[in-house]
Amino acid sequence: MKVFILAIALICPVMLAQASTAQQTKMTTCNKEATGKKGDERKAFMKECLSAKPVPEEKPLTTQQNKMKTCNAEAAGMKGDERKQFMSTCLKK
Repeated sequence: MKVFILAIALICPVMLAQASTAQQTKMTTCNKEATGKKGDERKAFMKECLSAKPVPEEKPLTTQQNKMKTCNAEAAGMKGDERKQFMSTCLKK
C-alpha cells in the first residue's frame, strides 16, 4: 500500500507539469499572434485564442469510404432505382 501511494505521489507532479507545459505553450503562441493589438481588442483575441481547441488531424479515408466517394461521383445525375442499382453494383466491385 505504501508503495502504491509513493508511486502516485511521484507520478502526479509529472502529469501536472506536462499539462501546464501545454497551456504555457498555448499562451506563448497566442501572445506572439496578439502582437500589435491593445486594450479590448487584445483581450477579446486572447480569450478566443486560449479557448480554441486544436484542429484535429484528418484521418485518411478507409477503403470503403474511398469506394463510396468514387461511386457517388459516378452516380451523379442518377435517381431512384437506377441510382440504387448502380450504387449496389459499384460498391461490390
